[in-house]
Amino acid sequence: MKRVVVGLSGGVDSSVAAYLLQQQGYEVIGLFMKNWHDDSVTISNDCPWLEDSNDALLVAEKLGIPFQTVDLSEEYKEKIVDYMFNEYEKGRTPNPDVLCNREIKFDVFMKIALSLGADYVATGHYCQKSEIEVDGKTIYQLRAGADNNKDQSYFLCQLSQEQLSKALFPIGELTKPEVREIAAEMELVTAEKKDSQGLCFIGKVRLPEFLQQKLQPKEGLIIQIDKNNPVYNLEKKESLSLEEELALASQKIAYTPEMGKVVGKHQGAHYFTVGQRKGLNVGGTAEGLFVIATDVNTNTIYTGMGSHHPGLFRSALFIEQSEVHWVRTDLALANGEQMEVMARIRYRQPLQKAILHQYETGMYVSFEEPQSAITEGQFVAWHLGDELVGSGVIS
Repeated sequence: MKRVVVGLSGGVDSSVAAYLLQQQGYEVIGLFMKNWHDDSVTISNDCPWLEDSNDALLVAEKLGIPFQTVDLSEEYKEKIVDYMFNEYEKGRTPNPDVLCNREIKFDVFMKIALSLGADYVATGHYCQKSEIEVDGKTIYQLRAGADNNKDQSYFLCQLSQEQLSKALFPIGELTKPEVREIAAEMELVTAEKKDSQGLCFIGKVRLPEFLQQKLQPKEGLIIQIDKNNPVYNLEKKESLSLEEELALASQKIAYTPEMGKVVGKHQGAHYFTVGQRKGLNVGGTAEGLFVIATDVNTNTIYTGMGSHHPGLFRSALFIEQSEVHWVRTDLALANGEQMEVMARIRYRQPLQKAILHQYETGMYVSFEEPQSAITEGQFVAWHLGDELVGSGVIS
């Protein structure tokens, strides 16, 4: 009998995942990951992980499976939280959920599971895994979840073939309502429980307050750039190579305060991200102001009025070579090669038509339609059909 360790989070998805595996004849063990107990960084007054671990325990008891809690808070702090602070300090916007899957669930946690004699690790992600054979070798495919509203393959875009080989996603072919129905039928305590909105396995985090614990507030200026600013009407240079054109299209504009007018003050450029609208507290504009750029060196935020402001859009992005990741290593591009894909630059964004261009220094992703709020530090993921084949960190 194959043994599976399920990461029981105290939510409905992982609860039903454990139940389904049991039904499929696996020997199931439930493990709850405790990822946080640093009281110096207050998260919220309630203690979500206590309630979650309690719910996970109740589910394990109901299913009659062994259960234990593993404390991964040290690894979590080092691999996720410290990384987040470093990235925000540099003026980038990291995605902790993608990192948590790569560094914690399918690495540290997976090693613990395998040390318990597990053949597989299972999670409650809405995605599917399948196998094909290429040149006599088994290749694992990471495919979208059957529920279009809930497809979570994006969060797993940094997994490797080795990690996928040991992963199971039992609810991938179900929709969220079907999962809740099964939980209700089984009278699992998590059946009606709301989905957690917080950081991966930490719970409720209010990001600005969280960041302020480590990154000190510092007053700076908010500059508004007019949409007709000449910086947006640069003449196209003739006789550029494709690589030079892509480099130009993916380049961020180097704004200076002289280009616009001061419209307000903020408490720290590193608390803001491109595309952000809330929290600027600048009134009196005909349309809402959006962050189009931040400069942490001068502690300045640049804004544009309205969601169609040209400063929000770019038609290409760049990934440094060390950050290009292929889930399907057999499809990796060689220098000078291209590939037509569907790509997204954030979770839940509808897939966009794009072309990957591989060069020695890294990869350009050029989009058919210019994309709003391409954000440094976030992940771009690319698909062929319903299969996620690779991803990278946006430079």
